[in-house]
Amino acid sequence: MIKLTSEEILSRIQSAFTEGIVEAYESFGMLTVVFKREINIELLSFLKQDKDLNFHFLTDLCAVHYPDRENEEMGMIYHLHNFFTGTRIRLECFFPIADPTIRTIIPLWNSANWQERETFDFYGVIFEGHPDLRRIVNVDEMDYFPQLKQYPLEDAVREDKNDAMFGR
Repeated sequence: MIKLTSEEILSRIQSAFTEGIVEAYESFGMLTVVFKREINIELLSFLKQDKDLNFHFLTDLCAVHYPDRENEEMGMIYHLHNFFTGTRIRLECFFPIADPTIRTIIPLWNSANWQERETFDFYGVIFEGHPDLRRIVNVDEMDYFPQLKQYPLEDAVREDKNDAMFGR
């Protein structure tokens, strides 16, 4: 198999998806493609099933919370890997925290099951179509999602800690 360049990979993606790709850039040698959440299944399926791209391994999926980004406070990040060529790609999509839903990718990768449950447990992202979306680490009675930046990192009465030191 021939290793494709970031430009070739992006060209293939843009040819297949004339709409839905927001932007693309390369960071630390890895192509990052930002897309609209409505095409997550179609885009990930294309990347996995295209015989030349062959991003067959889901390395990771996770959420991010950017409270200062209006209507894009929540984000999903997917990392895919083609073992045969050693190529990796990062995919990102952003959406409002008021509607934290995205379609599950379990039909593409069974390993997404536990990763999506963990993401739900810590960030509150709801994966439509997930067969068993419930907490995986935190107690069931917990009524909030601890990784959202609306919650302080430390006890508010402590004076020796400053949230600014933790990127907040």
